[in-house]
Amino acid sequence: MMKYPIGIQSFPDIRERGFVYVDKTAYVYRMALMGKTYFLSRPRRFGKSLLVSTMEAYFLGRKELFNGLAIEQLETEWETYPVLHLDLNTGKYDKEADLDDFLNDSLAQWEQVYGTSPTEVSAELRFKGIIRRAYEQTGKQVVVLVDEYDKPLLATIDNKPLHEAYRNTLKAFFSVLKTMDACIRFGFITGVSKFSHVSIFSDLNNPDDISMDPRYVDICGVSEEELHTYFDSSIRELADANGMTFEEACERLRKQYDGYHFRENSVGIYNPFSLLNTFAKGIFNDYWFATGTPTFLVKLLQSKNYKLGDLEGKKVMSDMLTAPATSASNPIPVLYQSGYLTIKDYDRNMRIYTLGFPNEEVERGFLNFLLPYYTPIGDDDKASFLSDFVVAVNEGRPEDFLLLMQTMLAGRDYRIAGDAEKYFQNTFYLIFQLLGFNVQVEQATGQGRIDITIQTEDYIYIIELKLDKTAEEALCQIKENNYARPFQTDKRKLYLIGVNFSSETRTVEKWVVEAVS
Repeated sequence: MMKYPIGIQSFPDIRERGFVYVDKTAYVYRMALMGKTYFLSRPRRFGKSLLVSTMEAYFLGRKELFNGLAIEQLETEWETYPVLHLDLNTGKYDKEADLDDFLNDSLAQWEQVYGTSPTEVSAELRFKGIIRRAYEQTGKQVVVLVDEYDKPLLATIDNKPLHEAYRNTLKAFFSVLKTMDACIRFGFITGVSKFSHVSIFSDLNNPDDISMDPRYVDICGVSEEELHTYFDSSIRELADANGMTFEEACERLRKQYDGYHFRENSVGIYNPFSLLNTFAKGIFNDYWFATGTPTFLVKLLQSKNYKLGDLEGKKVMSDMLTAPATSASNPIPVLYQSGYLTIKDYDRNMRIYTLGFPNEEVERGFLNFLLPYYTPIGDDDKASFLSDFVVAVNEGRPEDFLLLMQTMLAGRDYRIAGDAEKYFQNTFYLIFQLLGFNVQVEQATGQGRIDITIQTEDYIYIIELKLDKTAEEALCQIKENNYARPFQTDKRKLYLIGVNFSSETRTVEKWVVEAVS
């Protein structure tokens, strides 16, 4: 029976207890041989911590753990180095002392091994002293491994004073890596986002950012080739458990968990956390999303009045994907770096990337997560509301689904953030998209942009939204601009719908519907 290392990030634990391990050790050897200091950005739960643990075991010379792995055939010396491993993922980081306390605890543990000096009164001086003494005492250069460097910064993205305090603390602390360069053999730094990578490590001697390096696109996660090398038997068991063929199970896995691209024209990568959970439990589910989504992403989208319909198919210049992000920045870089968007296409001549959701798990999970921030739908009545809504749309009853929308929005205390018109547009988009309908926002025509177009097997709905005006004005705009023209040869029944929202009552005030045969 295959053992799946769910939540286990210790390489020695995985190897000693016989868990399945997707071999990434050839990458570790190449990096150690070819360079010195590296930076890697990958989404959470993507195997960064396991990669760091693998590096730690390698530089500690624990050859026995690598039996049968690629590096066993590559490495001949197996030298032992002093390793300083700093994992910032463990702190809560909601007050200024938290980061200082965490660094102090790590430094104190290293000082028990390598000693201390009374003149080392700050965190950076203590760090510098530890590296120097480790080098002098062992005669070997030091390996520094930093996991999730940006956890304190992500936790405080909406708290500017604390965010800036943490940034300054980390900048001073990691500046030691440049000062002590002669004493350092290897450095590896991981994080989810690059939003402070430039400022935090600006004093470093140009760390090699391999986040979009074609040689390392599958250094974390599971490629299609690795899926079948390590997990074909698991797929067969999963297929049997769900009454599927092997091919059907592969296709379901691909749609739900594959699709991450960390550079243009690269292989797709599966989310390892979701894969392992699916194989272990024998059930398809949204495992990655169940582990939590940072609320700062929603705050970022709302503060920028971002149109949610623009997330799928978003076109950006190449430099945006590597742009540092701050609390006041465009949300796209941090959404890409956090794994909620990925590369779908690339125009090499224009150097323009097309982004979108990597797979169904991310799209469904992200939209579900956003729903309470744009509507007052609670968990208790979500299922009933959505079920009734689906039936009304599929049966061609626009009056009924608009009444449901009005009832849902009315009489609830929720805050409209930013531009109210965009807010209501986002509300419509979220609900229709979550329910699996073909929905387009601001679809361009020859004479303007249609606010919302929904298409089902039997019906097409063209919806124009107004705020504090009239539903009749909205319907008139649809007609005057000939929004229905692209569908004039379509055999499905067409509804033209004008809707007016009230900023005072915060709900649908009135609508008018006209059927087109």
